[in-house]
Amino acid sequence: MEGFRMTRSELAEVLVSLKCGEKQKTADILRQAWKLSMTSAVERSGGGLPEPLPSIVEKLMRSGDRKGLSLHEIAELGQLAEYACPAATSLQNWVKRDFKDYFESPQAGKKYSLDQAALLLIIDDLKTNLDFESLRRLFSIVFMSDEGLEGCSVYGSRLSPLDIYAAYADIYEELKNDLASDRRTARRLENEIRRRAEAAVPALSQCNERVRQAIKNLLLLAVISVQSAFFQAMARRYCQETLYLGRK
Repeated sequence: MEGFRMTRSELAEVLVSLKCGEKQKTADILRQAWKLSMTSAVERSGGGLPEPLPSIVEKLMRSGDRKGLSLHEIAELGQLAEYACPAATSLQNWVKRDFKDYFESPQAGKKYSLDQAALLLIIDDLKTNLDFESLRRLFSIVFMSDEGLEGCSVYGSRLSPLDIYAAYADIYEELKNDLASDRRTARRLENEIRRRAEAAVPALSQCNERVRQAIKNLLLLAVISVQSAFFQAMARRYCQETLYLGRK
């Protein structure tokens, strides 16, 4: 039976609830996501016992306030997302080398803040389609200020990586049925993603046009990258079936 999986929207909700210190809401989100995932897995497999809760899920459900996560915990949590498999070693390289300007030190004691965790998940989603130099330049426009990983003013607060992660996760979920079908041409689909990204920008930022354009493009890139991961996962399944499962 397939293991427990979460949508990115569910994962974003978990991070937001942790950031807000809502322990019970975090547990409720995880519990509901597990029930939905296991019900679907049981139906596909034709029966059997559900998989046990992943250790990171059990830990978050029973823990108190969690303002930060270790790199291993971020990797474990990220691996629950559809078509994602971030490795702790990769996260370590990004933190210490490739994106060190955003991770000069953990922002939650000895652990990384939930916004830093979200940024690592964004990097994992985008790395297939963008080189790291392009990602660094894009992040510098959207997130960096004189005070570091905070970005520009949003209704008196600051635009955060978690805002961006939640925004493109929601866009992807809204479009999932359309993205999975061939009823739309590539151009119409691109226009629909652009329209929804443009609609999401005002709620995220009241900054200048250059930053708003960068935010819109970041949302577009993220949704397309997640969809690319879906097709790559499909291709791997067919490849595995051809190479291994089709043998007599």
